[in-house]
Amino acid sequence: MEEPSVKIKDANTMSNRIHPSDASRGGRARRAAPGLEDRRPAVYTVWKRSSMGFQGTDGFCVYDDAGRLAFRVDNYSRRRKLCAGELLLMDGQGTPLLSLRPQLLSLHDRWNCYMATEEEGLDKKPSPTSQQQVFTMSRCSALKRSDEAEVHMSPAGTTASSSSGLSCKHPQAAAAPAYRIEGSFSRRNCKIRRGSDGKEAARIGRKSAGVASRPVATLGDDVFSLVVRPGVDVAPIMAIVVVMDRICHKPYTPMVCSSQ
Repeated sequence: MEEPSVKIKDANTMSNRIHPSDASRGGRARRAAPGLEDRRPAVYTVWKRSSMGFQGTDGFCVYDDAGRLAFRVDNYSRRRKLCAGELLLMDGQGTPLLSLRPQLLSLHDRWNCYMATEEEGLDKKPSPTSQQQVFTMSRCSALKRSDEAEVHMSPAGTTASSSSGLSCKHPQAAAAPAYRIEGSFSRRNCKIRRGSDGKEAARIGRKSAGVASRPVATLGDDVFSLVVRPGVDVAPIMAIVVVMDRICHKPYTPMVCSSQ
């Protein structure tokens, strides 16, 4: 039996089928009027597959509404949390953006997010003092029954060395979170709300796709939609999605389609 392999070319072919682009329906992609693009939500299709085709990889390919690769996570091994190591969020060209690391011995499945360095793009371990921490994220409850989580932005000057160590308590537990994740990520039905006013910053939903001469199909959990509101930085939102995938502990399954 041949081992499954996903190549970049195959990923691009698949994106033509699942991304929400008018061009994939046989017509030209429509452009918004000047000044309207900044007020329209950014729609992304998240495909839980690494762009690299080596055996054992499991990551993310994120496409914008025109079918272009916007973000990716490669070499994403689904191992136990204590052995998971670092996850690297990159843009479509492979430039490192954010580095994600699990906190050891955390009852709330805490993760720390740092600004990525050039060394990480070269597979080198960065210096702890050179990495600026962006945010910390953890479950709202120590119980594993809920997917709800909170994101706390880190104070300026916080580095990997100053935030390292074993901790079971959230460092900014007394402060209001920057984002709250509500709903069920496991079922691909959740919202990311701003902690200050409760307004929606982004939402995750199930993905449907239609092909000419075929009925509309609902894609499996490995393909879902990410809608980001105007004015919201997409990279941290995508980092939150990656962490949510880890802390929800859902078993890895291949992509399937079911006709409706």
